[in-house]
Amino acid sequence: MKRVGTLLVVVLVGYMFILAVSELPPYGAPDNPSNNEVASWYNYRALEETGAVNIVAGVILDYRAYDTMIETTVLFTAIIAVMITLKASAKP
Repeated sequence: MKRVGTLLVVVLVGYMFILAVSELPPYGAPDNPSNNEVASWYNYRALEETGAVNIVAGVILDYRAYDTMIETTVLFTAIIAVMITLKASAKP
């Protein structure tokens, strides 16, 4: 009975994934969310707004600084948690 329940959950999750993927816009379509005004804003105004010669550095450090800082904090916390777990399991 436990295997049937597990199989049912796996099939339902797989079905949900298939439904989610079928709702994605076609690759390369001009109305994709990735082809919106934000990317063109970065391309045309990043140099004058940030003063950075490198557009990628300007976007990361000026437009998305808080997001980058939080991602770095989460990554650092995960690394510390793994190191603590490995160190705790190495003790006899």
